[in-house]
Amino acid sequence: LFTDCRDWLRQKYIIALVFAVVLLPMLLIFKQPDLGTALVFAPFIPSLLFWGGVSPMVLFSIFVPFLTMIASFNFYTFFALMIIIVMILILSKRELWYLLVNILLNIVVGIVTPFLWHSLHEYQQKRVLTFLGLVTDPKGASYQLIQSKVAIGSGGLWGKGFLQGTQTQLRFLPEQHTDFIFSVIAEEAGFIGGMIVIVLFAIIILRGIKIAASARSQFSSLVAIGMVTLLLYHVFVNIGMVMGIMPVTGLPLPLVSYGGSSMLVSMAAVAFLINISKRRYEY
Repeated sequence: LFTDCRDWLRQKYIIALVFAVVLLPMLLIFKQPDLGTALVFAPFIPSLLFWGGVSPMVLFSIFVPFLTMIASFNFYTFFALMIIIVMILILSKRELWYLLVNILLNIVVGIVTPFLWHSLHEYQQKRVLTFLGLVTDPKGASYQLIQSKVAIGSGGLWGKGFLQGTQTQLRFLPEQHTDFIFSVIAEEAGFIGGMIVIVLFAIIILRGIKIAASARSQFSSLVAIGMVTLLLYHVFVNIGMVMGIMPVTGLPLPLVSYGGSSMLVSMAAVAFLINISKRRYEY
């Protein structure tokens, strides 16, 4: 869909096709149910549309309904957000039909969201509520997060040393070889070790963006930014999850977490970037 000129990306039917291609696997995976993996597809839409040249106002209209979903749980927050949306649309000086469609869409999203919330499984609701601090369940939904924070905090500046972590060696920290691997690094290598890992990921991400920007072929450029999005989303969600700034999900840390499929996908993403960098002058 993205292999033609950038002007095509501004056409409404292209945007609709992009959403269809991404949302179909999302819905199928969500029905398994696996909300964490389903959400992996979501960041591809804004990153590819933005990199493809879609106007900021169109992106605003596409993604503001997600803010409406969050705000819809409180009437006053929802009402305030709707006022802000209307003001932005008026200041953008777009056509009247465009303004009315956006307002109607956000109102419908606000009405439907509570029904979607009740369609989630109980454990999924608990994870979100625990993340927001609305539910405290130290022996249940909050257990993993609490143990992860204890492990990270106990590591201090320099860490406790290789295989010397109490949370990890005494098996208080669950899934320490996969989802919570960063907690192990932070406890045994401390703040310094954790920052080294984050800096290394930042170098890979920034290098990937540079490769995407330097590629003369638009197809190669979009593939590169897609690979960057995949890695960045996994890194951000995984590290954010173990520190409590993101809900607990089953996403691994690329190139670090145990697991053959995760390692294969991560290495393939890096391989794509290396190959695109090698052929960046080809159209």
